[in-house]
Amino acid sequence: MSQRILDLTLSVLACVAAFWLSWPFWRDFEYWPESQLAWWLYFAVGFVLAVYVFYVFIGSLRILFLHDTQTTASSSVDDKGNRP
Repeated sequence: MSQRILDLTLSVLACVAAFWLSWPFWRDFEYWPESQLAWWLYFAVGFVLAVYVFYVFIGSLRILFLHDTQTTASSSVDDKGNRP
């Protein structure tokens, strides 16, 4: 359970960083749409989708590394095919 909380926390922090990097204030408000509500909805939906993508990516990365450690541990044999 704590691993999921850590993954979710990392996902939210990564999305907050991405949000601040894409904020139009840093670009002199060049990309403001006509409707402020549309802009806020765009960022809200994008933030939720980004959290989901980061969360799935971190989980997939963990599975990949776990699979790699299991494969490396099971394939440790010497030249004659014997396990140490």
